[in-house]
Amino acid sequence: MPSSHGRTSVPPAPEDDPTVVLSGFGPVGQAYAERLLTRGDELARDHAVRPRLAAVRVGSAQVLVQGGEPVPPRSAWGPPAPLEHTLDRTGAQVLVQALPSSPQARRQAAEEAASALRRGVHVVTATKSHLLSHWRELADAARAGGSLIRISGATGAALPAADLARTGVRGLGCRSLRACPNGTATFVLDRLAAGDSLAGAVREAQRRGIAEADPSADLSGADAATKARLLAALLWGWDPAAVRVSTEPVDERAGREALAAAADGRRLRAVATASADHPLVVEVRLERTAPGDPLYALTGPEKAVVYGCPDAGDITVSGGRSSPLGAALAMLRDTLDVLAPRGFGFG
Repeated sequence: MPSSHGRTSVPPAPEDDPTVVLSGFGPVGQAYAERLLTRGDELARDHAVRPRLAAVRVGSAQVLVQGGEPVPPRSAWGPPAPLEHTLDRTGAQVLVQALPSSPQARRQAAEEAASALRRGVHVVTATKSHLLSHWRELADAARAGGSLIRISGATGAALPAADLARTGVRGLGCRSLRACPNGTATFVLDRLAAGDSLAGAVREAQRRGIAEADPSADLSGADAATKARLLAALLWGWDPAAVRVSTEPVDERAGREALAAAADGRRLRAVATASADHPLVVEVRLERTAPGDPLYALTGPEKAVVYGCPDAGDITVSGGRSSPLGAALAMLRDTLDVLAPRGFGFG
């Protein structure tokens, strides 16, 4: 019987479970797989869909996963089949990408995503590199296959920034974007303001699992600029490959600036901005924020995005876990979005 909110109250039968192929099995991919394998009944009850992990692929190997069983140890994996064969064999409805956002993985990520989309397989990705370079190609492939692309994991982990950019502010006349989308930069700047050295602040961020082993993209402003480029693409249809970027790094000079800002009752933030009135430009600058500013209020590795809508007023989303689990949960949310049956009423 249908429930009052438009979704069926009867969990789908296991044989009807939609299947997922996962590409990439680092910390984010492992956290995503664990969620599918251990929370299936909960997902079916709450969302009327139980995505089933059918295969896991990495660059040199792949393994098929039997229904509900744990992912076998790597010693049991075999050589990778062509992606098309794996998608056909598993009947996959979603390709989930948790590949590293690196130049080396860009081509593989782009080819896999475009191939899946053209075959009518939805793509959920936390990988950023191919979104920056192949946005138009992926959009064309999705149009040809009648499939969907979701990128929450690439724009702020658990923070639902992409959802707001894609649909949440639609029709509200959003004209600007102002964001602290990198949790490492925010955490490090606050530690600098407390008197830590740059090296000490980075080590603490790494110890807590906030910063990557190589934090250069976080501290240079490149990661914040990437996320702003992707959000602007969702907001205004920009091609990320055509966006001009300028950044200001979190460095030793920033440490002195953070201390000076704190003495003045302010907090230094690495702020990414974009505006519909200045197309194809993204800047990341160190900014002294004051009390009352949503970016001032951030603590620890929290992130925030402020969507400037002149008529509707500023709309802010903040918080969200910066971790492999946060990114995995974002991919799970996107998976449910492309798979969940459309209801009626408030569904």
